[in-house]
Amino acid sequence: MYEKTFPNKRYKETIDFLTKVAPAPAYILDLGVRNPFTQVMEEYGYSVTNTGGEDLDLDSTSVKTSTAEIVTAFEIFEHLVAPFNILKDIRAEKLVASVPLNLWFSSAYRSKTDKWDRHFHEFEDWQFDWLLEKAGWEIKERHKWTNPVKKMGIRPLLRKFTPRYYAVYAERKV
Repeated sequence: MYEKTFPNKRYKETIDFLTKVAPAPAYILDLGVRNPFTQVMEEYGYSVTNTGGEDLDLDSTSVKTSTAEIVTAFEIFEHLVAPFNILKDIRAEKLVASVPLNLWFSSAYRSKTDKWDRHFHEFEDWQFDWLLEKAGWEIKERHKWTNPVKKMGIRPLLRKFTPRYYAVYAERKV
């Protein structure tokens, strides 16, 4: 694959993980509306359908009726009140998901301007693992990475060393 320039480290880490655990070509149902990362996945040879912006806490029809081989959920579950429900309803056999990790030195993200752009959960890795296992998934691969920011101070310094994102590849338990 030719070298690409990504808008941020998260995109590079995410596509590297996805291509490692679930190589293209593959048909993906990506939880969440179409976004810039959808295009990145398509450029890497995946066929991607996104959910339509429905409240996945209340309506899991898209995952129950999808024929996708893989469901991806990149920074989606932290926005849901009850991510267990959608995880349980997924019919695909493979899941690739990432979540922001809870940082002891920073409170959960909450946009001041967008009432939907908030984190109900920020997980510790063991919490996300447990959630997946309870919902019927077996984790096959894990990956964590940092998200440094170009600012001065104690918290920006800690972000250089403390993992911010956690990605997993899981398969449905039989």
